[in-house]
Amino acid sequence: MKTTFEQFGGTYRIENGYRIPNLTLPDDEPEYEIGIWDRRRFDYLKNHKKGLFSAMLMSGKLNQHIHEIDLLAYERHETIVRQMMVSQGVTEQLKAGNQMEWVGRVNNICACADEIVRDELIYG
Repeated sequence: MKTTFEQFGGTYRIENGYRIPNLTLPDDEPEYEIGIWDRRRFDYLKNHKKGLFSAMLMSGKLNQHIHEIDLLAYERHETIVRQMMVSQGVTEQLKAGNQMEWVGRVNNICACADEIVRDELIYG
């Protein structure tokens, strides 16, 4: 009787009396740079969505998924920051006139954008 792994085309090798599955990663998988959003999504999937994480890892789609999330999150963050700066009147004139207020507002905007991106893309 075949195991479920064998039914889906998997094979084993015998080492010291143990059956070890022959698992390999695809050779054609591109390498991606790891960023902050990649790490956050990876950690979230690994710690909170273990079934999805395992399925994506075994199918070879985990790195691609995490990279796509990173690109989306980066673009979304930049868009939110730009929109919030315009709506709150954070301009170059404010920067020239009162640098400390400008820095405080920009930091607040970036923190809000981080939270929005985490809720929408990383933990969603």
